[in-house]
Amino acid sequence: MIIQKADLFRDLSQEAMNEITKVMVEESHEKGSVLFKAGEPASNFYLIVDGTVRLSIGTVGEIDYTANRPGEAFGWTGMVDRPAYVATAECVTPCKLVRIQKDRLDTLLAKDPASGMIFFKRLAGAVVQRLIDNYGAFLSEGRLKGVTYGTGQVMGSEE
Repeated sequence: MIIQKADLFRDLSQEAMNEITKVMVEESHEKGSVLFKAGEPASNFYLIVDGTVRLSIGTVGEIDYTANRPGEAFGWTGMVDRPAYVATAECVTPCKLVRIQKDRLDTLLAKDPASGMIFFKRLAGAVVQRLIDNYGAFLSEGRLKGVTYGTGQVMGSEE
């Protein structure tokens, strides 16, 4: 099952894995399906089984991230206590996904604090990796001069 391929769940207790498997919902989506939009309540997160999902922030092309590796997680905004998705997720190919409700996963992880700690450490690592990847992409474009994280202001290169 896909949960064994997902980095987020690596090293969780077998009991936690069994309980999480019970709340996972497998779904198929057609190319062009929008899974969620920026600003909508962040109530689920997803794992890729097969296919490609584009995550876009702002207008298409401003900031895009492609999720396509089996076991790759996306839509985890709610897991880090943000009330709304910050990106829009669209299937760019037919997709098979696993959807997990944030509240159900929170409840399961609260019952097994050691597994919860491992999960959230892995999630923090995924967030950091996404930041590193995006920062590298900005630098390769030669347009990023600086980001002020307090205000979210991004300054481009000097013309």
